[in-house]
Amino acid sequence: MWRNSLQFLLNETRSNVNSKQITKHLRCITTSSLLSMFVQTQDTPNPNSLKFLPGVKVLEQGQTMDFPTGQSAFCSPLGKLLFRIEGVKGVFLGPDFITVTKIDDEIEWKLLKPEIFATIMDFFASGLPVLNDAVPNSDTQINEDDSEVVQMIKELLDTRIRPTVQEDGGDIIFMGYDDGIVKLKMQGSCSSCPSSIVTLKNGVQNMLQFYIPEIVAVEQVMEPHDTISDKEFEKLEMKIKLKDGETK
Repeated sequence: MWRNSLQFLLNETRSNVNSKQITKHLRCITTSSLLSMFVQTQDTPNPNSLKFLPGVKVLEQGQTMDFPTGQSAFCSPLGKLLFRIEGVKGVFLGPDFITVTKIDDEIEWKLLKPEIFATIMDFFASGLPVLNDAVPNSDTQINEDDSEVVQMIKELLDTRIRPTVQEDGGDIIFMGYDDGIVKLKMQGSCSSCPSSIVTLKNGVQNMLQFYIPEIVAVEQVMEPHDTISDKEFEKLEMKIKLKDGETK
């Protein structure tokens, strides 16, 4: 693994090894790694989330896994490795991509990307499984007791909505339907995206209502950690407003 070689080079640097030799060795290691795997990146609507495409299968087609916290990634060797990188807040796995969400705007992608690249390349070179005894999302699987409306909702989510959302590095999970209200959960880059509410109301809700008149509204289901994050954000926003008021 080339990261171990990098550590060797750093140790050699401390021993006053010729810097030109180190540069040459580093270039060879990097070139060799890129030849075996070329990881591309793709921007998402969320500036704090970036989509990484390793060029190999991550999960089975149509499957996704969301790890909003380090503790939730206990079942994924890849997820656990990515959470070891300082500044990583969330990891989302799709069929052929990995979405990484950073903590905030203060951490720059140019500092995070090299280590994420190295971690992804090292992991897929290791041959370890992406998941250990974990069951990916199967929320849109049609069940015998599903009503006709629920079946239509699941079909629309699978065929019309999810492909577009996954293209942006996230996913949308069906959580339930009751009295005309569709409950959905945003994952990956969409979970903390400033435009997620707009996406739900102007995009998803309008489409579902167009095909299914019985639907009254679409609501976003928030996890406890999402609620805490929102509260902390509100506190920070209040502090900034107070500070601005004092400086005027």
